[in-house]
Amino acid sequence: MTSGNNGATTPEDDDPFGYLYADGQANGAQPPSGGGGYGYPGSVNRVRAVGQRQYGQQQPTSAYGQIPQQQGAYGQPNAHYAAPETHPGGAPTAQQQPAYSGGSGSGRGGGPNTKGLLIGAIAVVAAVVIGIGVAMLGGDGDQDDKGNEAGSTPTQSQQSSAPSPSNSNSQAAEDDLPTIDAKALALAGGATTASDIKGAQADGGVYVAGFNQVGSSVTWKVDGIPKGGKYTVYVGFSVPGKDGNATLTVNGTPSTAPVNLKNYAHGPEGDYEKGWTKTYNWIQLNKGTNTIKVSCEQGNQCDALLDQMWLVKGWVES
Repeated sequence: MTSGNNGATTPEDDDPFGYLYADGQANGAQPPSGGGGYGYPGSVNRVRAVGQRQYGQQQPTSAYGQIPQQQGAYGQPNAHYAAPETHPGGAPTAQQQPAYSGGSGSGRGGGPNTKGLLIGAIAVVAAVVIGIGVAMLGGDGDQDDKGNEAGSTPTQSQQSSAPSPSNSNSQAAEDDLPTIDAKALALAGGATTASDIKGAQADGGVYVAGFNQVGSSVTWKVDGIPKGGKYTVYVGFSVPGKDGNATLTVNGTPSTAPVNLKNYAHGPEGDYEKGWTKTYNWIQLNKGTNTIKVSCEQGNQCDALLDQMWLVKGWVES
């Protein structure tokens, strides 16, 4: 086929934009007009919008070609579209996956089990608190007996140096342990009984005098100790406004701690009547019979009056 100008209606002249050029206008090309095509007269109306042709149907045309079909709203099916699965032998439909739904965590696929985590955290905290409490309660279990082994004699630093001025023996009665008055004690070394100075708590106001010389002593033979162990022995006494001390011997063994005969009552000098008070020592006794002696030995300051002695179970401070 030869090229050339074979007329305005030949394919090579079917230029839709021919009216824009001088040679196209010379050959009769016209701009678009309502209701018809554009380009050369009688030109083929071939222009279609992409995807607009539907075969087997007559489509309305305009001067610009195919009129686009009105599309449906977003999300609505298009009347001119049919999915492949709607045709016989079409592609199988894909299995629909269930939509995820949040939940309390009790169902399959739910969120984390926050209730279980909270309970677990509380249990851990409770276990730690209980462990700390047990450790604190058990930490001091052996302190009561520290340095106070059976058979040992407590030192002066282990005993109070300032007991109450009262010489009441009510605690001895509660423990059902014996108490002895001065007149029932075994006296030696010039010690004797008297009752002219008021304030003694012994029966009849009787007390031991003459204890202010080396070699004087009082001895208590104690019967009926229920079991061996730790006891506290109290001594009721009075000093004339000055401190004194004496020696304690238990079952023939001298104690390393002296009997403190201090002026705990803060009585005036020379006044025995205002100086009545008490003192104590920690001792070890055997079950049954024991011997307790208070004596004025070399180096002691024994200017004191003695009126009673009593026992309390255990090593106490009062």
